[in-house]
Amino acid sequence: MVKLESKFIARIREHALHSYPEECCGFLFGSSDGELKHVHDLHELKNSSGENRSLRYVIGPDEYRNAEVWAEGNGLEVLGLYHSHPDHPSRPSQFDVEHALPWWTYIIISVERGNPTAITSWVLHADRSGFGEEAIEVVSSGVEQYVSEGLGSKK
Repeated sequence: MVKLESKFIARIREHALHSYPEECCGFLFGSSDGELKHVHDLHELKNSSGENRSLRYVIGPDEYRNAEVWAEGNGLEVLGLYHSHPDHPSRPSQFDVEHALPWWTYIIISVERGNPTAITSWVLHADRSGFGEEAIEVVSSGVEQYVSEGLGSKK
């Protein structure tokens, strides 16, 4: 499970909105206790993909290294990444499976015709066979709200 303050949900939604129709991306920083992860900060990144920015995001090796150094210097861990899926569901693609790291949290937000909608979280299986959905617990002003089926998704 990943705990995420509502202000971070708002920042991810805003980043996805302003990046549309391209994918947005960013790092998640925080602390962990076993399978429980608590996001304390996030850093928006520029999608450095040379082409197909509506289908792919690229984060360069220097950005990964800088994220690790920043996290260590601030007593945090890199917990994972978030990114958007413009006009596609908020579930991992095969490309996501092929490029993900086990244990990391991958938050995906769907942006439908410029409107950020469902947001979900995923963790790659240790055998790299695919992702399992990770519950999101939204924390706001000391009040916690359990989210299991994609925050903002319409039923």
